[in-house]
Amino acid sequence: MQVVTLGPAGTYSHRAAGSIADDGVSFRESVTEIVAAVADGEFDRGVVPVENSIEGSVDESLDALADREVSVVQEVVSPIRHALLAQGPAFSTVASHPQALAQCREYLAEHYPDVSQEAVASTARGVERAREDASVAAIGHPANSDDTLQRIAENIQDHDSNATRFLVVAPESERSDAGGKTSIVAYPGANYPGLLLELLESFADRDINLTRIESRPSGRRLGDYCFHVDIEAGLYEARTQAALAEIEAVCADGWVKRLGSYDTTHVVG
Repeated sequence: MQVVTLGPAGTYSHRAAGSIADDGVSFRESVTEIVAAVADGEFDRGVVPVENSIEGSVDESLDALADREVSVVQEVVSPIRHALLAQGPAFSTVASHPQALAQCREYLAEHYPDVSQEAVASTARGVERAREDASVAAIGHPANSDDTLQRIAENIQDHDSNATRFLVVAPESERSDAGGKTSIVAYPGANYPGLLLELLESFADRDINLTRIESRPSGRRLGDYCFHVDIEAGLYEARTQAALAEIEAVCADGWVKRLGSYDTTHVVG
């Protein structure tokens, strides 16, 4: 199975992708590129971060899933353990992915208040910067330390419960109705008082638990949104089918995308 995820090698996405890959992992620089590569048939699977327990949803992932015709076939949850990596204890910049910088905000403010922060495409890119430049430190997985990079500090994330949820993306034709969770994107194409309540009642009336709901701009006009919803139920269930029938009626002027049902794998590493 050909798998693509955020690169270069050494990212947390790479570690999550390794749990499902049996034929190596390829890399792209953005989630948008990953989802497009799967939608276009270039890869069998893509692994993208969608939510972090500290910083919340990854907007680029949500937008890419709404924009391209793909399915979600698995969820991978991995604890995130950040280390501060540098060639030595003196540096003037910390480089990492914006989410990693945000997840270590309190630590950096307390211990390195005068060090500048540089957002890069991935934690692995930050590690590359630190290997190339002694004035730069990186935030990344502790396994990225080597003869060049020292572990200046470990477990620097602001919360010990820090974890990231990754979605495994497949071609649309591989969407499954079986699984304990389901992801849906709904675009009502309308806006009136009680609209969101109507959408939510479709689930509540059938005792379907929502694990996440997120609104994202549709891109069509200001104040126009689509809704990303995760539920604890499979598409195969009668209650889910009934709820979605109501939601599709509410969204008659828009659309409803069933990304698929799936189960969760926990990866520690």
